[in-house]
This record gives sequence, structure tokens and C-alpha cells, in this order.
Amino acid sequence: MSHTVEPNSLVTLNYRITLPNGQPLISTFESTPATLQLGAGEMLPGMEKLLVGLAVGSYHVFELEPENAFGPHRSELVERVQRRHMPDEDIEPMSVMEFTAPDGSRYSGLVREIDAESALIDFNHPLAGKSIRFEVEVIGVV
Repeated sequence: MSHTVEPNSLVTLNYRITLPNGQPLISTFESTPATLQLGAGEMLPGMEKLLVGLAVGSYHVFELEPENAFGPHRSELVERVQRRHMPDEDIEPMSVMEFTAPDGSRYSGLVREIDAESALIDFNHPLAGKSIRFEVEVIGVV
């Protein structure tokens, strides 16, 4: 049994992701540790890279730039959508809407602004363009 994380390890860990101001986004420290298969796309590649080589029982804090976290904010993913192409319901600014693509896949977008004619929808990941703080405690490695 290995005592450091390898690129294809099954890792049990606690992790917390916060914004640089400390606002928590996700944390397993207060509940059940997560078990993740590295190399299987269960975690962002930039975060997986940071785990490789860490020892069981160690605790680390990483600061990630947007490029290594959820990617830069891409302006081409902000689109103006005509109201006639949207559900006929009350839609609040800064709310998240689900859309169905022609191939049937679902994706969500943040309504940045809306009026009677159209809405400005941001399809970037909500954390795109943001730096994040990634805390990790390695509990076990298989």
C-alpha cells in the first residue's frame, strides 16, 4: 500500500474549496471524507496535479489561479437569448436557468440581465475567472 498519492491512486481525503476571501463553496471536513479515483475526471486536472506526491496524513493549502481552477471567464460564453426562446415564466436577474441543447444535454446559465425582449445569459462555470483556495487533508491512498 502506497503512502503517497500517485497519478492513478484511489484517494480518500477531506477537501475544502473557498474563495480567496474565505467564502466556503464546498467542504467535506464537516461530513464524510471523499474518495476519488485520480485520472478518471472526478476532479479538476489542476487539482489532481496538486495531490500527486502528497503523503498520507498530510494537510496542505493551495491557492489556484483561474487557469488551474475553473478556467478563465470566456466572453463568448455570454449570450443574448431572445425571450421567445425561453420558458414562459417569471425569470429573475442573477438566477440560474436550465437549458436543453439540441442533442438533449442539459446545461445551466446565469441570467445576468433580462428585459421584455431578451436576456443576457452567462454560460461560464460560476467560478470561471476566479482564484480559489483549495485545502486538502490526505487520509488514505490505495
